[in-house]
Amino acid sequence: MDTLLLVEIISVVFGLLFLLLLMRENIWCWAFGIASSALSVYLFIAAKLYSESILYAFYVIIGFYGWITWKRGGTELPVIEWKRWKLAIAGAIGIGGSAALAWFFSTFTDANNPYLDASTTSFSFVASFLEAHKVLSTWWFWIAINGTSIYLYLLRDLQIYSGLMVVYFVLSIAGYLQWKKRMNAKQHDPA
Repeated sequence: MDTLLLVEIISVVFGLLFLLLLMRENIWCWAFGIASSALSVYLFIAAKLYSESILYAFYVIIGFYGWITWKRGGTELPVIEWKRWKLAIAGAIGIGGSAALAWFFSTFTDANNPYLDASTTSFSFVASFLEAHKVLSTWWFWIAINGTSIYLYLLRDLQIYSGLMVVYFVLSIAGYLQWKKRMNAKQHDPA
């Protein structure tokens, strides 16, 4: 079996475990996310998706951050929602990061699809931060990112990763609904 294909398959399995455990708010999601992301760095460098490789290196770091944040908050770290002005700032950071990464990689590298790659990468930074703090709107970011990533990965002949993004897209919708239900239940809980 081709080494890149094996790396892609293992990374996808770990990525699915990450998302399923994340939806359940299980702290072990971060361990699978870290492992999946570390493997993905190698894969995306080989595919010349440099923004994605930076993103997945960031996922390794945010994985440790998420683990620590959830460990400090215990299993009771609540799902919250940010005010619109905070979400607008998060969106502006995503746009600014997209522009900077796209310019850099289109100017100085042989990157494939630097603008689309930069956009999914930049907004994933933002969504990962929200995720670590259990901000409900993280799922809206992930729905858009995963939908766009399906196309990006197909362009680079990464069918397994593209299939993973289809699953992530659907699970992001389910994750939003699950976290919203938990948030509403906590708000109506008299204890």
